[in-house]
Amino acid sequence: MICTTVRNGEDCVFMSKNGCSYKGGSCNAVVETCTGCNRSKEYETGWYCAAAPDPALKWKNGNCNIATHVTITVKEEKAKHENGNKKRINES
Repeated sequence: MICTTVRNGEDCVFMSKNGCSYKGGSCNAVVETCTGCNRSKEYETGWYCAAAPDPALKWKNGNCNIATHVTITVKEEKAKHENGNKKRINES
């Protein structure tokens, strides 16, 4: 249904005939760590996430998994034999 609270006019899964069914009756505004994310959108009532009703929860245990401005770098250590082939490293 179409939101009639903070994201007025946007399609929202939490909207029902009785209003917003999300806890507290509306979405929560973005938090500081959301700054720079392409999912943040400004509405008449403030800045809100277009993908999550409570952005602070997405950051609770580390990086938000839907943030567009965060990149995760995976460091892979490689060991090579003298001839240049990869060597398997067993860690105990």
